[in-house]
Amino acid sequence: MLRNPTPTGLKLKPTRLSLTDLLLLGLSPLRTRPLRAVLSALGISIGIATLVVVTGIPASSRAALMEEFAALGTNLLRAEAAPGANNEAASLPPDSVAMVERIDPTEKVSAVANTHAVVRRSDRIPDSETSGLTVLASKLNLLDTLNGHVHTGTFLNEATEKFPTVVLGHIAATRLGITAPDAQVRINDTWFTVIGILDPLPLAPEIERSALVGWDAAKQLGFDQRPTVLYLRAQEAAIDDVRAVLPPTVYPQQPSQVRVSRPSDALTAKRLTENTFSALMLGLAGVALLVGGIGVANTMVISVLERKREIGLRRALGANRGQVRTQFLTESVVLCLLGGVAGVLLGLIGTAGYAAVHDWPAVIPIEMVLAGLAAAVLTGVVAGVYPAVRASRLTPTEALAAP
Repeated sequence: MLRNPTPTGLKLKPTRLSLTDLLLLGLSPLRTRPLRAVLSALGISIGIATLVVVTGIPASSRAALMEEFAALGTNLLRAEAAPGANNEAASLPPDSVAMVERIDPTEKVSAVANTHAVVRRSDRIPDSETSGLTVLASKLNLLDTLNGHVHTGTFLNEATEKFPTVVLGHIAATRLGITAPDAQVRINDTWFTVIGILDPLPLAPEIERSALVGWDAAKQLGFDQRPTVLYLRAQEAAIDDVRAVLPPTVYPQQPSQVRVSRPSDALTAKRLTENTFSALMLGLAGVALLVGGIGVANTMVISVLERKREIGLRRALGANRGQVRTQFLTESVVLCLLGGVAGVLLGLIGTAGYAAVHDWPAVIPIEMVLAGLAAAVLTGVVAGVYPAVRASRLTPTEALAAP
């Protein structure tokens, strides 16, 4: 007579699956159904790649902008006279530059003045065609104040400012079809020799569309020696104080007629617009993750239906419900994690390529990479819960009897 080898009242503890066994079970879909696994992970990859790209590209753009700020400076102020009642041109007092230089935190002051002259490439061009360019009388330290650079040729100096010489802004040179110095342009009825072409000036776009002549040379164009725009740099810590006292210093009689702006504020507004766009793209990344998660959940449900016999056999051999749940949950997490890693790599490559094309420093926020991997794991858990529970509820007889 056979006796029960197990003592009465003693329960056998179920064998625990090791971490290695769980990983092998999780990787089993890649070995048995590689195409389905790749297609399921593709949705997760797209979502994570989008997440990395829409955070990496703005971060790279922001880093490039900060480099521009470091070169151009955020301590630049622009003061100009407000237009008259009928939008007629206005100007500042002739001694406004000297008056601003007396403000203690001020480091550099320069000025330009609209001569209201017209520049043309040839005397054959009709008077009605102006190319939308402005002729400005310029102080010699303008380029130094704006932290600008000459692309080719030289800027105005003490010798050339007294003669009919001109320096063209980046856009002005393009519209006039001039690529090198020594060419000539006609300003009103006088020929001026081009001695230089400037690099782009992001904080002073009006200079890019202008032809700059010397303060003295502009007298022959009917210039009244009254500046129209002042550019000044002040100590960064005192920039707000200087901005407040600038109007009464420039125009003591009518300080309300002086408008003071900070050109870098325009770039800040641009950055806010880009951040809004980034928020929209992050929303799209969330949608992509949701679609990918639904795809993984669908794959796992089908996997449970297709592997009923395997589930029944494992239950018959002693696997409990918790082990079956763990098996399918692990498969879902591993599938999403692999898709997340692939998405991160795709996002890194996409961000680096975009930054290289635009000559930006490639910046990848590490917190977003970690967030992307965490999102992939979370998606795997959520997508695998229902299929795992469904698989664990199958009894051995029900699973083995499945067709």
